[in-house]
Amino acid sequence: MAIFTMDQRKEQRVCIKFCASLGKSATETLEMIEQGFGDQSLSRTQAFQWHVRFKTGRTSVDDDEHTGRPTSCTTPETVTRIQELILQDRRRTIRDIAEEVEVGYGACQRVLTEELGMHRVAAKFVPRILTADQKQQRVNVCAELRQLASDDETFLSRAITGDESRVYGYDPETKRQSSQWKSPTSPRPKKARQVKSNLKSMIITFFDSKGIVQKEFVPTGQTGIPGSTAKFCGDCVKKCEDIAPNFGENRPGCFTMTTHRLTLPS
Repeated sequence: MAIFTMDQRKEQRVCIKFCASLGKSATETLEMIEQGFGDQSLSRTQAFQWHVRFKTGRTSVDDDEHTGRPTSCTTPETVTRIQELILQDRRRTIRDIAEEVEVGYGACQRVLTEELGMHRVAAKFVPRILTADQKQQRVNVCAELRQLASDDETFLSRAITGDESRVYGYDPETKRQSSQWKSPTSPRPKKARQVKSNLKSMIITFFDSKGIVQKEFVPTGQTGIPGSTAKFCGDCVKKCEDIAPNFGENRPGCFTMTTHRLTLPS
C-alpha cells in the first residue's frame, strides 16, 4: 500500500488539473499519472474524483476543511469534565458523555480507559442491600465479638450462631417402610429415587464449632422467624441449654441469629 506525503498528493492533483484543462479524459489522466509516479500514484477512485472536481470548476488542490471535532481532545479540562460527569452518574454511556463534552467517541473512550483507568462492569447479585444503620450494626457486633474472642481463647467454642435457608421439600420413604415379604422366585421390589419437590421450606439452623446444635423448620406459609424475633431467639437459647446443659452455666457465651445478637447471662 502506497504511503503519500502532502506534497506528493498536491503534486499529482496539479497534474490532474493540468490534464483536465487540456481536455483529457479521466482514464487518460490516470494512465499518465501511473506512468509518471508509478507505485506512488493515486488510486483510480481518487484520481477520478479529483478529475471530476477540476472539470466542474474547482481550482484549489488543497484538502477541504473539516468541520468535525478535533482529533485530540485529551486536555486537562476535558479529562476533568468527563470525570465529573462519571461521578455524577456512573451509568452514563460513552456516547452520552461524548455528546455533552463535545468530543469524539474514541477520544472519550481513551480518556475513560487510559487517562482515568476506568472500565465498565455489570452489577453483581447480592443476597440483600444493607442500609447504613444495618452495616454499622454489623460492624459493632463484629468488633464486640472480636474483643470477646481476644479476651477469652475459649469464647468461640461456646458461641452458637444460626442462619436461615430455603430447602426443597421431600417425603422420603425409609428403608424399613419400603421393605416387604417376597418369595424366593419373586423379583426384588424397586422404588424410584426421590427428586426435588416444587415446594420449598425454610429451615433455621443453629450450630457451634462442633456441628449442628438445633434446627427449626418455619411453618408453611411463613417467610421469616415466627412470632417475635427476641422470643424466638430466647426459645432457641433454652433449647440449646437443654441439649447442652453446661452451655450457659458459669460460661458466658453468645447466641447470634443473622443480625440479631443475644448475650447469655454470666
